[in-house]
Amino acid sequence: MFLLIIDTTVISMETLTFKTNIKCSACVAKVTLALNESAGENKWTVDLTDPARTLTIQESMEPQKIVEALKKVGYNAERV
Repeated sequence: MFLLIIDTTVISMETLTFKTNIKCSACVAKVTLALNESAGENKWTVDLTDPARTLTIQESMEPQKIVEALKKVGYNAERV
């Protein structure tokens, strides 16, 4: 006899957005490791064409974790 249990939990993904001082592709390279470690690979993008240099995180997490990760590598982030 086998018992099959199917988890039907729905997890909603939150989108976090931040205004940053990440200004160019070299800056993105500098923050990549920190953001990959804190938010996860392929879970974030930086819009360098936006004057606010918007960082978007596609993950449910504490916003302060992102702010602190960027601060450690010399960048600022402000939740919008």
